[in-house]
Amino acid sequence: MAIGDVAVYAHLSGEDIEALARDLDEVRRDIEGSLGERDAAYIRRTIFFQRTLDVVARVVIARSRSRTGWLAGTAALAFAKCVENMEIGHNVSHGQWDWMNDPEIHSTSWEWDMVAVSSQWRYSHNYRHHVLTNIVGVDDDLGFGIMRMTRDEPWQPVHLLQPLRNLLLAVIFEWGIALHGIHSERDRVLPDTARLAEVRAELRRKIARQVTKDYVLLPSLSGTRWRRTLSANLIANLVRNLWAYVVIFCGHFPDGAEKFTPGVVEQETKGEWYLRQILGAANFKAGRFLAFASGNLCYQIEHHLFPDLPSNRYAQMAVRVRAICDRYGLSYTTGSLARQYFLTLRTIHKLAFPDRFLRATSDDAPETASERKFLGSTAGLA
Repeated sequence: MAIGDVAVYAHLSGEDIEALARDLDEVRRDIEGSLGERDAAYIRRTIFFQRTLDVVARVVIARSRSRTGWLAGTAALAFAKCVENMEIGHNVSHGQWDWMNDPEIHSTSWEWDMVAVSSQWRYSHNYRHHVLTNIVGVDDDLGFGIMRMTRDEPWQPVHLLQPLRNLLLAVIFEWGIALHGIHSERDRVLPDTARLAEVRAELRRKIARQVTKDYVLLPSLSGTRWRRTLSANLIANLVRNLWAYVVIFCGHFPDGAEKFTPGVVEQETKGEWYLRQILGAANFKAGRFLAFASGNLCYQIEHHLFPDLPSNRYAQMAVRVRAICDRYGLSYTTGSLARQYFLTLRTIHKLAFPDRFLRATSDDAPETASERKFLGSTAGLA
């Protein structure tokens, strides 16, 4: 079952948790106090690079006459879309650059290059996921409403299909995010049916704009070579969807990314919230290029601790966060990208089956542990 008492699970006293909060608050203060022109130059340079790469890629796709040219242009376009989605759109929408007071690079004005509406995503993600992280039955990101990622969710026959659902979600990830956002908005605005209709109309308008741009307007600008542009856009969007899916899943569903019962948020202190973020997220190892391509979400633990601090500082924060985890005896869950994804796939396929086919106990399973495993329960094999 999910963790019901994070302090017991982490073997920390109330004083320890208060000290943990002070240590992490110090990390935040130090980063906030050192933000300046170098950081602003980083995000402006990143946006310029992404937009330039996008234009160059489209010119190569439309003007080159060889298959090699088309492949190179499509690869460049796919990378530009990944950067826009992960390092720019996701992080700007978190408010990481609001301190610059730049109206263009601001969470309230940025609209990213995919069918989801940024404002709807900000509620479903910034609040329901980042504040209520991994709360079973509350955090909609825990399985995205279509997959069973913890034994706390009762098995149903439809879960036998979740390996196929997982593949489908990976392919259409931007559409899944869009539907995820509208689902959260529905919960927020009901019973105001007029507001719900407005929210749905906003999503329809965004979808119409995005589909027209990618699959009508830009191909038509290529004239007789419209098929090259259309196929390149389709492939680039597919690659962006697959990459975003892998990065997000590797940060939330490998072994060691724990889940929690709704009761943990009752009278939750700041230190307990920090502790829940550490326990509920997972990193993957990455060099500078892979970190940039993933929006620095290879540092998912740091992102969950400080979601509104600039992503270019996560590597710097990670050194201190890991030392703090060592000091308090906390797991700092990380591994290679391949390993984290393998563990995620194992959970998805394993939990497609009823619990009677699983060997580990529900309190000491690799994908879902709890503090009750310390109270005399006997763990089986994974």
